[in-house]
This record gives sequence, C-alpha cells and structure tokens, in this order.
Amino acid sequence: MMSQDPQSPPLAPAGYSALADRYGLEVIPNWHRSLVAHGNTHRVASVDRVVHETYPASYWPGASLGDQLEFALKYDGTNLGILAKVFAAADAHEIEAYVESKPTGKYARRIWFLYEFLTGEQLSLEDLTRGNYVDLLESKEFYTASKTRRVKRQRVNDNLLGNRQFCPMVRRTETLRQYEAADLPQKCQEVVSSYPPELLKRALNYLYTKETKSSFEIEHITPSSTRTERFISMLKLARDEDFCEKPRLIELQNRIVDPRFKAADYRDNQNYVGEAVAWQKERVHYVCPKPENIHDLMEGLIACHQRLEESGAAAVAHAASIAYGFVFLHPFEDGNGRIHRFLIHNILARRDFTTEGIMFPVSAAMLNMPAEYDASLEAHSRPVLELAEYTLDVDGRMTVINDVAVWYRYVDMTAQTEALYWFIERTIESELIEELAFLANYDKAKDLLQEIVDMPGRKIDLLIRFCLQNNGQLSAKKRASHFDFLSEDEVARMETAIQSAYGSSG
Repeated sequence: MMSQDPQSPPLAPAGYSALADRYGLEVIPNWHRSLVAHGNTHRVASVDRVVHETYPASYWPGASLGDQLEFALKYDGTNLGILAKVFAAADAHEIEAYVESKPTGKYARRIWFLYEFLTGEQLSLEDLTRGNYVDLLESKEFYTASKTRRVKRQRVNDNLLGNRQFCPMVRRTETLRQYEAADLPQKCQEVVSSYPPELLKRALNYLYTKETKSSFEIEHITPSSTRTERFISMLKLARDEDFCEKPRLIELQNRIVDPRFKAADYRDNQNYVGEAVAWQKERVHYVCPKPENIHDLMEGLIACHQRLEESGAAAVAHAASIAYGFVFLHPFEDGNGRIHRFLIHNILARRDFTTEGIMFPVSAAMLNMPAEYDASLEAHSRPVLELAEYTLDVDGRMTVINDVAVWYRYVDMTAQTEALYWFIERTIESELIEELAFLANYDKAKDLLQEIVDMPGRKIDLLIRFCLQNNGQLSAKKRASHFDFLSEDEVARMETAIQSAYGSSG
C-alpha cells in the first residue's frame, strides 16, 4: 500500500510526472497527469486541456522504473516524446530486468518495443518465441494504422501512424468520436445534391479562387494574378496527384512564392516565426527545428504520409497530422503556411473525404476564425517555445542551443485533428452553403433581370453586385456612372427582382 512506502508521500506523482521528476527532465506536459493520494480519494479535473487525475492509494504502482513505465502506459497513455526522453536518461539494465520479470506481459512487451524503437538500440534480451501478438496501441484510445507491422522480436503489432523519424499521435477523444459519427462527407453530399451539375461546376471555380485568396490573406499577402492562378492550378490537381513527396513539395513552393524566394532544397538555416516589436527586438512565437534535423524529419513525415495513405487511417487525422506536421517542421524559408493548407485539400481529396467535383474552402473558415486557427497552431508552438533555448543576434539570426528534436518528431496531433474537423464542419455549414446559395440566387436574379432588359452579362454582374452592396438598391451615384441608360421604372423593377432572388434585405 502507498502509505507504507516511504517513496510515495501523499499526492505523489505517478506515471510520466514521476518519471520526469526522477530524471529531472523538462518535457511538454502529457495530456493526462496522474497523482496517487494517501487515502481513497479519486477525483478528476481539467486545466488547459490537461486532465489531472488523482487515484486512491491502492493504485500506487511502486517506485521502480518498470512499475512507473507500466503505470504511464496504462493510465497516462502512450507519449512517445516523454518516453524518448526517459529512455535516453534511464539505465537500460533496469528496463531489461523489468521485461525479464514479466516477459509475456503486454505492457512489458510494449515498453521493450518502444525502447528499441525510440532509441535505435537493442536490449540484451532474447526474442520471444511464444505468446499471442498484441497491438502496440489500443485502437479504442488512439487512431492507428490498420496495416500493422508484425514485429517478431516482441510479438507486437506495430500500429503506430509513423516511424522513428516522425510519428504523430492522435487520441480518440469524445470530440473526435462525435465528429466521426456526424459523417461530414455525407453531410456535404446532402448539401451539394440539391444543386444542378452546371451550378456545381461553376461553384468549384469560385471555391478555388476563394480558397486561394483566403490562404494568402491569412498571411497578410496580396498575391499577383500570376501567383493566384498558379495556386489555383495546383488546387485543381489536388485530387489526382500526391504532392507529399520531396520533389513535388519543392515544385509547389516554387510556384506559390515570389520568384526571388524559390527553394532548390529544404532550408539550411535556422528559421523561426516572430514579429518585430521594437528596434532590434523580436517577439518569437515559434522556434522551428534545427537545419541539421530537417532532412531527417521531412523524410519521416513523407514516410508517415505514405503509411497513412496505404493503411487507410482516418482521413482527417491523416490530413491534420501531415499538414500541421509540415508547418511545424517549416522546411522552407517561405510558403510553409500556404503549403500546409494546400496539403489539407490534397489529402482529403485523395482520400475521397471531399465530394468529387467540389472542395472545402477551409482557409476561408480559418481566416474568419483567426483565434481558433491560432490556437490549433499554438497547441504545439507554445510548449516547444517554452523548452527551446536560443539566442538572437542583432541581425535577427537565431541559434538554438539545446536539443529539442524529439518534440518535432513525436507530436500529439489531437488538438489539430479536432480543430481541422471543426473548420471542415464550419466550411460545409457556412462557406459552402453560402457560396452555392449565392450562385443559385444569382442565376435566379439574372433570369429575372434579362426578362426586364436584355443586358450584357458583365452589366448584369455589375448591377447585382452594386445592389447587394447597398441593401438591394442601386445608388444614384452608381446609376449615373454605369446605368444611365435605364429608366426609373426599369431600375425599380430590377431592384425588386434582385431583392426577390436574394431576400428583401439584400
């Protein structure tokens, strides 16, 4: 019992918290923090997305490394980043002794596998020759790769989403379960099925333009017409071609940035996201991986993408893990944010999550909800910033002093997956519906206007736009400058027609 153990005082940390304390590790806090009380207390509280759970004394696992590792996997979940730090600091002989004490236990086998997976070093243990294979991750708790890798050494089914170079984790939260049950692809299909094919074809062109302008506007960039068309041309290929491979990513970057900032390869300098707040003073928002790590990390991200695509992992978890993973790695000097948002479309389209012949202008939802978009980025950038030690010289050049590569390799993408689902839902219910309704109303208004006066299409577009900008009425100034050929009666009838098509409020 805990009360008899001098190493377990009241409210003793357990699991990852205990392991971090044991080795004096600075880590990104796990989503679940465990404490064990002196008595029979059991309570749960949530603070800033971290669940603090206090267990009764009977839950105390013991003070050994193996006991605390097993407790961590059982109650705190699998956190690859913290495990990598613990394994780097721990004595391998302690882990060997723990595994040998229960060689066929599922947690012992998982810990054994994870040690060798994360460190790249083998323990002095013989391969298992008996026992059923166990899944590394519980699919009811995590999103997993359905195409598993059978590892004979520990008799483990490796169903991780990635590899040692880059491996995101996505927990099956209640929020994500609800989104899965909502079946957003079906909801999209129901929306578009009520419109004729010709209108949907026209809508797609509007949506390409809307997505492009929104993606640039998020970064406060006004692209030239050439860069706009190049981005649109890439979006049109999103369903047919896989852009998540090195040559295509470089090609994509070259097509969407100013020609002076084209990249021939991944960056070889230390970059960061920040803003100038005073003369020679920067406020740093995010520290990117070191240049010496970026090639290995990107190789891992691309391999992770291929594994997710081949195994049929959940499409939104796939898109969030790779698209957000890309922007967190920031492999280029410029264009990372736009490529990140493009990859969302590329993956969702190729996974048939989006209805063929339509697209979600997700960037428009992100643009309209900047606080929520920033929060999805800061869920990772803020804790990394707290751990990274760096210097900035007078010219704004950054040098990262400590090794923080593990926090880019093993990212908990749960918050990002929830956010992406949220943006997709808002896109379907707002941006997509509004765009389709606008075009349908435009067609109705156009037909009504042409019955009154058979004007050129450009004039009709202009009249509808002017009226919608002025609560359904054509201002005297706009009439004088563009429509002086219309009579009072024709203008009045046209205003009534537009109000009828779009609603009396315009």
